[in-house]
This record gives sequence, C-alpha cells and structure tokens, in this order.
Amino acid sequence: MRIISDGFHHLPPGKLATLVTHLEMVSPPGEPGPVPAGVKLERIHADQTSRYRALFRKVGEPWLWTSRLLLSEAALAGVLASPATMAQAVVIDGNDAGLLEVSFEQAPLSAELAFLGMTPGFSGRGFGPWLVKTAAAVAFEAGVERFTVHTCHLDDPRALGFYRRMGFRPVRLEVEVLDDPRATGLHPSEAAPHIPFVAP
Repeated sequence: MRIISDGFHHLPPGKLATLVTHLEMVSPPGEPGPVPAGVKLERIHADQTSRYRALFRKVGEPWLWTSRLLLSEAALAGVLASPATMAQAVVIDGNDAGLLEVSFEQAPLSAELAFLGMTPGFSGRGFGPWLVKTAAAVAFEAGVERFTVHTCHLDDPRALGFYRRMGFRPVRLEVEVLDDPRATGLHPSEAAPHIPFVAP
C-alpha cells in the first residue's frame, strides 16, 4: 500500500482530491417498514441506459458523481444486466426521483450500497432511512456477511452522519485524486458551486 507523506500536496488545475470514508455494517439496521405513500422502486434494465444516465446525472451532478458517466453504452448495459447489480429508480408519483443501487460483486463476503441519492427537490424529505433499510434487507437476505458503503467530502455534508446513524461504522480512510469532471466536460462548470473549480 502506498502511503502519502504528511503535509500539503499540490494539485494541478483541473484535479480534485477528496477524503473517502469506507463504512460497513454486519447486521440489518431494522425492518424497512411500509413503502412511503406514492413511492415505488423500479428496476432499471440493460435496455434503459438513457434512463439510468439521466437519473445518475440528475442525482449526482450536485456532488460531481462521475463513474457511470465514463462508461460506454455497452459497458453500462453490461453493468445493468449483471446479476451482481441491483439498480433501481425511486419513483415518486410517476417521476424518477432517486437512485438506489446495490452491488453484489463481492458476494457472499459483502455487498455494497453503490449509489444512493435523491434528485434536487426530493432530498431531505425522509426517504433515506427507508431506502437504506430496504437495501440492507436485500443484502443480508442474500447471505452476505457485511454491507458496505463509502462516502467522501464531495458528497452531501449530511451523508457521513446519516450513514453512521443508520448503523454503518467507519473502517478505513483513503485519499482519492481525480479529474475534476467540470474540467473534462462531464459536468457544467457551474455544477457543485460549494467545491472550488480551478480550471486547467
């Protein structure tokens, strides 16, 4: 494992660095309870890559989510078709309002809450606990030993505290350096104004 030295490290323009916190739970945080009124979960299938990309972008642009936007159509369709991926749209009153994705790539040892988020206008309305409990129930019913998630300081500042309240505990820290997606054109330059953009 490569260890970075103490102190400040220069980042070239067009780059970002973020502290990533990895968390896990070893038992479900409780029953999900009834589905909230007007809400349903719909599986996103391999022939719905456009739907997935639009929802991923709408949920993730405020936090500079990039990973799925970098995939080709064939690669994304492969992810959505994989039995190791459970990608679901959170549909509220007929509108795609959130994304819930669980990865079973490390099963039976662990499953990962790969993506969880609501679109602007639907975040902060109390859907998070139900979604996490729903995802955890699916994961542990599949027989995994651990359910994991990671978040970073580019995410919603409430995310880390929320995951800890849901029963996840921090187990590892990493520093990630990445291309600023506003510099590469994946997101507009005005996205995520809370994160300074130093253009290359």
